[in-house]
Amino acid sequence: MTARSQRLPSYALFAALLSAAGLPIYIHAPKFFVDEYGVSLAALGAVLFGLRLLDVVQDPLLGRLSEALRHQRGLAVGIAAAIMAMAMFGLFALNPLGSPLIWFGAMLTLVFSAFSFLTICFYAQGVAKADLMPGKGHLELARWRETGALLGICVASVTPVGLGVWLDAPFAGFAAGFIVLAGAAVWSMRDEWRDADLPTTTGFATVLRDPIARTLLLIALFNAAPVAVSSTLFLFFVEIALEAPGFEGPLLLLFFLSAAVAAPFWGLVAERFGGKRILLVAMVLGIAAFGGALFLGPGDVWLFVIVCAASGAVLGADMTLLPALFATRMAKISPSAAIGFGLWSFVSKFTLALAAVALLPLLEGAGLQSGSGESPQEAVQLLIWLYAGVPCMLKLIAIALLGSVKEIGDS
Repeated sequence: MTARSQRLPSYALFAALLSAAGLPIYIHAPKFFVDEYGVSLAALGAVLFGLRLLDVVQDPLLGRLSEALRHQRGLAVGIAAAIMAMAMFGLFALNPLGSPLIWFGAMLTLVFSAFSFLTICFYAQGVAKADLMPGKGHLELARWRETGALLGICVASVTPVGLGVWLDAPFAGFAAGFIVLAGAAVWSMRDEWRDADLPTTTGFATVLRDPIARTLLLIALFNAAPVAVSSTLFLFFVEIALEAPGFEGPLLLLFFLSAAVAAPFWGLVAERFGGKRILLVAMVLGIAAFGGALFLGPGDVWLFVIVCAASGAVLGADMTLLPALFATRMAKISPSAAIGFGLWSFVSKFTLALAAVALLPLLEGAGLQSGSGESPQEAVQLLIWLYAGVPCMLKLIAIALLGSVKEIGDS
């Protein structure tokens, strides 16, 4: 049976929709509201942090909601996708009704809540889908899904800039395009939301009592933390440590493009040699690749290009293989998987909130200055160690945890 006959391209398209509503919003939305409405960047940052905390709290509850609606999941997904698309249009294409800051918070609350619900439904449905596929279904599905997600990040990150060449309101064009993408993604998945025969789970305890599931959630925590840390500090590292303002966008695009290109390779290799074994290899390579940033300084942009390409390629393994391993476990202990992926989403997002609240105050206390300000050398060194050193140490913990799991499916 071919991938197309299994409708795997539909999973890639839906993953692209979700990813386009994720990280790119953090890149575009704050700057858009600063430029268009003069909103304080500090105020926007506070709102984003508060929304991220809301995300952390609500994800397990959204997992329960997805579980409760599993027999009407197609309808629920359609409604949630419509809410997310309309909120995106309101964010970028409509003038705020009242305070721009309140409008910013309200629209992003809708975007993020719908995004979280859709993500949980999507990954839970993937468990049911993969169990019906021949061979190592979870790895094959993850290969399509995560490649689509990474391509979605790349396209959404650069589209507003590209549209600016032809349109006076490029962000409105971006929002309109997002609505089209949402409609296409929902339509392509219309026959996939079927899991009426799956048993109901008994709740969070089903997942948390299982030692392998608990360990995989811990691995997800320590493995997502390096991405959260480096994402939070990326712009500061390029601007201050490398003294290369203006290179942030191309370098970020290179990072995610490398991940997108490498993701299918990691999936294919894992199907042959086993997901756990290949993920361990990728994690070790990730430390070697990203650790190079520890030795970079002013003017080392081209060396950082190598770091971005290599570490991005390894990210493709993280995003493809670890969710596949977790999905394999959910298929055995919690087949409907919605509550399990509610916890997975909670763990992943918690790292972003923790990174922002822990790292930025440390750097501010050390005297780090963005923009035209001059930062003391001690603050720059702290930035370098937080950006590259801390992620490597966290990755070592993830490697140790993964190595401790003796029995884990690779299908």
